[in-house]
Amino acid sequence: MTVVSSVWPGTAYPLGATYDGAGTNFSLFSEVAEKVELCLIGKDGSEERVNLDEVDGYVWHAYLPAVTPGQRYGFRVHGPWDPAAGLRCDDSKLLLDPYGKSFHGDFEFTQALFSYDLEAEDLATGGTPPRVDSLGHTMTSVVINPFFNWGSDRAPNTPYHETVIYEAHVKGMTQTHPGIPEDQRGTYAGLSHPVIIEHLKSLNVTAIELMPVHQFMHDHRLLELGLRNYWGYNTFGFFAPHHQYASNQSAGGAVAEFKNMVRSFHAAGIEVILDVVYNHTAEGNHLGPTVNFRGIDNAGYYRLLDGDQRLYKDFTGTGNSLNVRHPHSLQLIMDSLRYWVLDMHVDGFRFDLASTLAREFYDVDRLSAFFDLVQQDPVISQVKLIAEPWDIGEGGYQVGNFPGLWTEWNGQYRDTVRDYWRGEPATLNEFASRLTGSSDLYEATGRRPSASINFVTAHDGFTLADLVSYNEKHNEANGEDNRDGESHNRSWNCGVEGPTDDPAILELRAKQMRNVLATLMVSQGTPMISHGDEIGRTQGGNNNVYCQDSEIAWMDWSLCETNADLMTFARTVTTLRKNHPVFRRRRFFDGKLIRSGDEEIRDIAWLTAAGVPMTPADWNSGFQCVAVFLNGEAIPAPNARGERVVDDSFLLCFNAHEDPVEFVAAEGDYAAEWTAEVDSARPTGTSDLVVKAGEMFTVAARSIIALRKTA
Repeated sequence: MTVVSSVWPGTAYPLGATYDGAGTNFSLFSEVAEKVELCLIGKDGSEERVNLDEVDGYVWHAYLPAVTPGQRYGFRVHGPWDPAAGLRCDDSKLLLDPYGKSFHGDFEFTQALFSYDLEAEDLATGGTPPRVDSLGHTMTSVVINPFFNWGSDRAPNTPYHETVIYEAHVKGMTQTHPGIPEDQRGTYAGLSHPVIIEHLKSLNVTAIELMPVHQFMHDHRLLELGLRNYWGYNTFGFFAPHHQYASNQSAGGAVAEFKNMVRSFHAAGIEVILDVVYNHTAEGNHLGPTVNFRGIDNAGYYRLLDGDQRLYKDFTGTGNSLNVRHPHSLQLIMDSLRYWVLDMHVDGFRFDLASTLAREFYDVDRLSAFFDLVQQDPVISQVKLIAEPWDIGEGGYQVGNFPGLWTEWNGQYRDTVRDYWRGEPATLNEFASRLTGSSDLYEATGRRPSASINFVTAHDGFTLADLVSYNEKHNEANGEDNRDGESHNRSWNCGVEGPTDDPAILELRAKQMRNVLATLMVSQGTPMISHGDEIGRTQGGNNNVYCQDSEIAWMDWSLCETNADLMTFARTVTTLRKNHPVFRRRRFFDGKLIRSGDEEIRDIAWLTAAGVPMTPADWNSGFQCVAVFLNGEAIPAPNARGERVVDDSFLLCFNAHEDPVEFVAAEGDYAAEWTAEVDSARPTGTSDLVVKAGEMFTVAARSIIALRKTA
């Protein structure tokens, strides 16, 4: 263990532990502290304490010349214990660095982690803390080596309109892959293995969106049930890659392994987007453990209940909400985001329950301080910013209401596409809006179609295979008597709940999966695929696998052979989108007449199955069939070189009816001949259909045909 022989004043910035090649600067914010001790922890568990005597603007700091990477440390904050006033300082707790870039060990959920008597059950609302030392029962922060050879690494900077996002879980994606060495499965190294990159490239994926990789805690309740926090939405370390996802378990090894992963993805032209959870922390409500923020500056980091500061406001359903009104909480978020971009080279973020970050007081405010800071920041404003535009608080559903820089998970797209393909009446108008980029949601704020992150399935809810196989959730394995998870799934089991040997039902389910994938790829906006949907991954009807670190949630790679046709279809429709800019326009359709040669024709036209323009009566008829003409010669936005973009024209024929429908190939100004590029009624999507304008052809029950103008 390092024996400190010299302590220099150091600097208040940067916060956290910063190694400069000769020594390490330590810095911690606490407005309520009366004294702060830096605790250096030896490999044998011994502790050496150093007083941080320098304080500038409530930031306590020192520079230790002898401290190098690999050193484990924590803080002890001495100050008032008065829960009624929102003060919860407890110097018996070894506190983790809020700016810690690596952590070591694990938590033992004993009395040592808690600042109230667990047996007395005084609900942590008063009394005197039992003062059981948490050293040896909690994790420790680790000083890292910040230096890394990035070589020629360069961010792909894929434009939104060319982006295809693939949402994935580090462990779930790789845990069972036979082509990945066993010691790399479930890790950052495994995720960037060539077999995974090859799989993503074959799907034309341009960005992988990782479910939470910030250091998180496994809930005590889940551990007692023999479960784990699989999803990871339980962060306490906003600067550190989760250490259990590293094959290199040496001190700080996760940092270098994460950087290697990013570098490998970039070399393949794939961006890395992180799902980040700045709305709450793992410490939970007043019954939670004290591991860092609570003991450092409780009222500074958390939203406390007005009138009773013993308790926490909770807009997230997890026990607490981060206090984004406080300048140091805001600084923590912004410093974290910049660190992941500048030091870890990630390309963007998806913000979990982003409405919580917009709550200045109770209401969601688009112009809250957080969004002002993001708008002005020269680093963060230039990466991909994706909002999950809701939380559980009043007024929290904010789809379409985020500022101009932001894109959003379009929950209305998800719901509409699900309803359309399961045959719900009166969805045709809504379906048309979602198919064309949701201008009703995004155009008024100056945003473009790509602001709509189009998805039908994600980690939260049914997989695509389960969406067409179950009417009801089946979450019994979660230990909550099937009460958890969404009950209104807009799913349809196609006639039988769960597994079946009925060939007709299996055929229908496969077709419904193809319908969803095809719709996703021909819709204007930015498509997102949930990992495993391309091979029919199932969770057995569990729509909330947040606690299932098991085969229930992991990818089953044997499905690549079992469902090879579905995989081929997924590659076909993603290639169609990649090859044809008419499906990824940078601007919304306007439906106005445009001169093309000697003819005037619209950029888009909606037609009945008979090939004539839709009327208001047609839109309101409840009949679930429509054709849409997309004019490849009427794309107004130029390419990156300022050149005009010209593409083939397409006729998309949708039939969500339970019976086959005869369509008439559009004629007149539209085309003389049409050739099928995709037919979802066929297992791989391939078709030899060629029809002359004015000819009739059959679109099978519940299917889509994409016709390309060839003459």
